[in-house]
Formats: sequence, structure tokens, C-alpha cells
Amino acid sequence: MTMKKIPVALFALALAAPAIYAKHEDPYVHGSADETKIAKEVRHELVMLPYYGVFDDIGFNVNGGTITLVGQVTRPTLKSDAGNVVKRVEGVTNVVNNIEVLPLSPDDDRIRVATYRAIYGDPSLSTRYGYQAVPSIHIIVKSGNVRLEGVVANEGDKNIAGIRANGVPGAFSVENDLRVEGK
Repeated sequence: MTMKKIPVALFALALAAPAIYAKHEDPYVHGSADETKIAKEVRHELVMLPYYGVFDDIGFNVNGGTITLVGQVTRPTLKSDAGNVVKRVEGVTNVVNNIEVLPLSPDDDRIRVATYRAIYGDPSLSTRYGYQAVPSIHIIVKSGNVRLEGVVANEGDKNIAGIRANGVPGAFSVENDLRVEGK
């Protein structure tokens, strides 16, 4: 079975259309009921992590009872906490923690905050995406390069977020990996 990363922010879409994250030999079979149940629980546990926020991107793959954690986080404790909470999910037999801890950098921290202010300071984006427990637009900064990850309602919001991020001084590049809901 070939699996794609399930970003925590995208999981609601993955449940609506399981083919987004699972590809089997038979195109009409999208994963077992056990895998779907495990995926729901894993997502819940990850979203409940106290230090998971807008500057982190955590995803996972489900293959039977094996969970592979992927993504990038700003704190080493978040990586270990994610692995620990997933181990306790019923049906999980093995956890492979491939989450990358982003390097400490005052410049990256400055770019993170500036990008956050640029995106969530925009009136059209802040009212739609800024008032959630875990905002759906995640800002990942590594060595001055910005990557936007998550889900937006439409192509216009994706473009606005990309334009706002591109205007941040000091960012070397911006990769807009935002997904439009329903596509």
C-alpha cells in the first residue's frame, strides 16, 4: 500500500475523500475501517498537543498499525511529544518519528513573526483563518525560506497569503503549498 502524508490541518478533507491520502491497487478501495479509525485518533492526539501551533507542520502516514510521523517543528519537545501521544492510540503497534526539528535561528524567528503578521494581519484572511485553535495556514521557515502549508477556502485566499508572504523582508523564497478546499 502506498500512502501519502496526511497533514493534520488537512485531515478533515482526507476523511471526506479518503483517496486523498490512500492509494491502493484497487482504485475503489480507500483503506480499512481500522486505518480510518486509527487516523482519526492520531489526528485528534496531535491537534491536542499543547505546543503545536502555526509555525509547525505535522503530518502522518497510516500503514496498518504503523504510524509514520513527518513534518517540521520548531521545538524538539514537540517532536518527542508527538511520538509519545501517538504510541498510546489503540491499534498503533509501531511509530516511526521522522519529524524534523527546525534549526534555531533568530533570523528565521523574525521571518516567522513578520510572515504571521503579514498573513494574519490581512483583514480578509484574519477573520476567516486567524480565530481558530490551530489556524489552518501554517508558516514553516527554514534557513530564510518560507513554506505555507494548510487549507484555504478558495484560490483567492491562497493567492493573497502567497502575496503577503512574498512581501516579507529577509525571506529568500516563498513556497505556497496551501491547498484549496474541495480540490
